[in-house]
Amino acid sequence: MQETSEVKVGIFLNRPNRFLCEVEIDGTIECCHLPNPGRMWELLFPRVRMYVRRSGQKNRRTAYDVIGVEREGIPILLDTQYTNEVAARLIQEKKIPAWKDWQVLRREVAVGHSRFDLLLGRGPERFYVEVKSCTLFGRHGAMFPDAVTERGKKHLLTLAAMREEGIRTGILFLVQWDRARWFLPDYHTDPAFASVFFNVAPRLDWQAFSVHWTPTFQMPEPAGPLFYPAQVLDKENHDSGVYLVILQVERSIRIEIGAMGERIFPAGYYVYIGSAKKHLTARLERHKRLRKKMHWHIDYLRQQAKVTATVPIRTSAPLEHSLAAAVQAVSEGSVPGFGCTDCSCRSHLFMFSQNPLQQRDFVQVIEDFRINRLEALIE
Repeated sequence: MQETSEVKVGIFLNRPNRFLCEVEIDGTIECCHLPNPGRMWELLFPRVRMYVRRSGQKNRRTAYDVIGVEREGIPILLDTQYTNEVAARLIQEKKIPAWKDWQVLRREVAVGHSRFDLLLGRGPERFYVEVKSCTLFGRHGAMFPDAVTERGKKHLLTLAAMREEGIRTGILFLVQWDRARWFLPDYHTDPAFASVFFNVAPRLDWQAFSVHWTPTFQMPEPAGPLFYPAQVLDKENHDSGVYLVILQVERSIRIEIGAMGERIFPAGYYVYIGSAKKHLTARLERHKRLRKKMHWHIDYLRQQAKVTATVPIRTSAPLEHSLAAAVQAVSEGSVPGFGCTDCSCRSHLFMFSQNPLQQRDFVQVIEDFRINRLEALIE
């Protein structure tokens, strides 16, 4: 990260792919490099303030790099390439209390077929640390990752195997949100990573540590370590719960929906609410498939609509009807009787003219059910 170039404030417009953002800067729309492949539904809303810095590389297709974004008036670091440097400086300057006796010896250290971000030293002792940037958080909770990470799971297993051989290993989850008080692996998004973390965490020397950024993005102020409520992970990380399926209808269609009869579906987006007492993952995969026996109302709609996203909420609580009510409250309408023949809900299918994942109030529902409601289980 080139700290000498000026940080500019722009307006986020669009994300064409994982590594590009369209940002309005000084009245001009620029295509900017985004050094973060995460999903970031909870941060990248149209018209939010985005922080960028001009690239020092010549002949590059993108003139700017994205540094961060603003949430509730607070700058959030997005540049994962800068995270390792920040972690090294925090450790070197003794700002992480649990690791204040360690010095940073090297960065980007290879061990066998793996590479770790930091090698720390304390006299003759050595300590290998992997650094992860956490940008998924709610009111007071933080979770990682926000997308499935096979690489992250591999790191956990490798670090645990090294620890079994007597080598000190650990992870630093650098949480870019100073309001966070507790940390969990995101078992909704990546249950395999969460299961591995639950098993190996007691053997690793790891920290979830939050920081506070200012618009200069020079160095953050340390906020402090986060609490790890392992009992919540043990209770909730199972293949059951509720879910949302987001579908797109590109043009108005007329469909025969089983016993419901014929229905007209205007062009737009639809959010279906369902539940699975077991085999949640398989249920979502079934909804994605086109070839299947028609059973639920959504099976008929799926023949003419494209699935754009599925959102599992792994939980031991019966949340289907409260989730439907919450989505209905932020929707533009519903299809009466759809998907709710066995309950008293008005509908389990809700209408949006634009992609709901780009709408703050809809994403807030997901955040509330995935993260914020867990605070009741922690207290």
